[in-house]
Amino acid sequence: MKKILFTLLIIYGFGLNAQKTDYDWKKMDPKQRKEVINNLSPEERKALLTKFRNNMIMDNLNIDPGDKAEFTALYNEYIENQKQIKSQFNSNFNPETLSDDEAKAKLQQSFEVGQKLLDNRKKYADKMQQVIPCQKVLKLFQSEGMMRDKMSERKPHDKNGMVRPKENP
Repeated sequence: MKKILFTLLIIYGFGLNAQKTDYDWKKMDPKQRKEVINNLSPEERKALLTKFRNNMIMDNLNIDPGDKAEFTALYNEYIENQKQIKSQFNSNFNPETLSDDEAKAKLQQSFEVGQKLLDNRKKYADKMQQVIPCQKVLKLFQSEGMMRDKMSERKPHDKNGMVRPKENP
């Protein structure tokens, strides 16, 4: 999933400089981009992806230059908290193989994690409104939903419609 999102962000291109590199992403063909990305360390890839994501969000929301640093820090904090909460639920299981008690426990856990995600989103929506207008916060959450939808369209599914776990190369 991360590879797909990363590739999408690269394709959009922002003419950004990666850590320790000076590439013009817009002028590179996809094969060149892939080669450069494959030669980056995992930390450099993560930093580059974060930079692309942040610049895409800043451009999409048209954040005032004076608010960019504060908003970027807040947005990155929000994303990290969401990841931390999501990591509390392992969705890589087949519900049909669970006993009734296991399924009930898993369902309850999913509700609890979902509520934590919602609570975190509300908390950061309030914080973000101290930096950017409410309309832009709403637009941010809309764009997150659209990206999630696009990503789920690209995920491989098995014959039962379940998302298959990613394969290790």
